[in-house]
Amino acid sequence: MDGNGNFVVVGMVPGDNGLEWRSVLVAADSPVPEFGATKPYRILRDIEGMAQDEVKDIILHTLPLPIPSNNYGMLFAPEQRPQANTESRPSLPLHEGYIADYRSSDGKRQVQPVTLEDWMHAEGTLDVCLSEDSRRARFTFSFRNLVPDSVYTVMSLREKDLATENPSRPGPLGIPNVFITDHNGNADYWAELPDPFPAHERNENRIINVVVLYMSSRQSYGGAIGLYGLGGDIHAHLKLKVRSFDEFTTVE
Repeated sequence: MDGNGNFVVVGMVPGDNGLEWRSVLVAADSPVPEFGATKPYRILRDIEGMAQDEVKDIILHTLPLPIPSNNYGMLFAPEQRPQANTESRPSLPLHEGYIADYRSSDGKRQVQPVTLEDWMHAEGTLDVCLSEDSRRARFTFSFRNLVPDSVYTVMSLREKDLATENPSRPGPLGIPNVFITDHNGNADYWAELPDPFPAHERNENRIINVVVLYMSSRQSYGGAIGLYGLGGDIHAHLKLKVRSFDEFTTVE
């Protein structure tokens, strides 16, 4: 969000013509539909129509806890933080996000304030290759212009993660799923997963997207993508615009 508590949204936004990929500032009191439904956002500004100086002046912040306007009751780290949805914490600038057990003597790597202008410059490439026996798939990424000197992770989004009944828990794309950017915000990452694209007739939980997460907490979480969910301690920086990977089929 921005420093005024408004949501910064770059992604699918509900509108008169259905869902469209847009970049907008959304009011904090925007209506919240039931999970699985959509309602038009109360849009304050179209980011693409803002002057460059305006975009440069927006310092990105974490969401406060508990996460506001949240209709997704997922517990993301059931072993590590079963009480996550009851915790309270104020919004903080992304570069000053809460770090567990932090001591100033530990030598925290300094990160400049993360502006919306810089955030929008990020880009990446992804190659997917199946093994010869089609039992595994390798995901190979190359990133440019991410937040410099920072911790990132990669998560998978599977078909049933957003199901309205009994959704599956979103998980990492590989373990460990972490990389650290260099001083220019560049990095590479790869992961290899077993049977990530089962045939549709198997009615299993195939990967349909991947999301690159900025970690304001400066850490990764093993088999969980984070403790609190998107905006709290993990922040979606890059993703594919639409459902993907239907051209691939893997086997057990």
